[in-house]
Amino acid sequence: MKLVVQEFLTLDGVSQGPGAPDEDTSDGFTRGGWFVPHLDEEFERQAGEWLGEADAFLFGRRTYENFARDWPRMTDHPFSGILNGLPKYVASNTLTEAAWDPTTILSGDVPARVAELKRRPGRDLQIHGSARLAQSLLAAGLVDELRLAIAPVVVGEGRRLFPDGGAPAGLRLLSHRTTPAGVSVHIFTATGPPDFATYGGGA
Repeated sequence: MKLVVQEFLTLDGVSQGPGAPDEDTSDGFTRGGWFVPHLDEEFERQAGEWLGEADAFLFGRRTYENFARDWPRMTDHPFSGILNGLPKYVASNTLTEAAWDPTTILSGDVPARVAELKRRPGRDLQIHGSARLAQSLLAAGLVDELRLAIAPVVVGEGRRLFPDGGAPAGLRLLSHRTTPAGVSVHIFTATGPPDFATYGGGA
C-alpha cells in the first residue's frame, strides 16, 4: 500500500482542531474549527475522491479517539461508510483496547509495523490528522505522498505539522489547485533528504 498523509493546515502550519472548537483542546488550544468556514462543494468532492482511494486508515492515538467518538454516530454522512467500514490502525503504546471496529493497535516499533503494512497489496494507507505520527513516519522515510489542504487563516497557536526541530524532507509538487472558498490544495511526493544550494545571482 502507498502511505498517504492528508492534513488540513492553517497558513501558519497548524493542524490541530480543524473541524470544531472542541475537537482537540489539548495543551490549552482554544482556536479549533478554523477549517470549517472555508469548506465548499468542490473541496467536499475532492475529499470524497481521496477517501475513495483508501484501503485502510492509520491514526495516532489522539486523532483515533476523536474519530472513534464522532464517526460511528454520523451514519448519514456520505463519508461514514468508508471511515467506519475500512480497516483502521492506531499507533499507540498506551491504548489497550479499541472499540471502533475494525481496528488494530500498533505498538512497539511503529515504523517497522507501518513498513510491514506498506508491503501488503492495496491502494492508499491514509493518515488523517495525527500530525506527530505523520512527522515521525516522514522522518523514517515511509511517507509516499502528502495531500495538504491549506485554509486562508492564521491562528497563531496550536500543534504544527512541521514544527521547529523536525526532520528535513525533500518534496516534489505533483499538483495544486485552489477551491472557490480559498482552500489551497497541494499534493507532493516525498523525495528523501532535501537539496541545499547557494544562490549565484545574475550578471
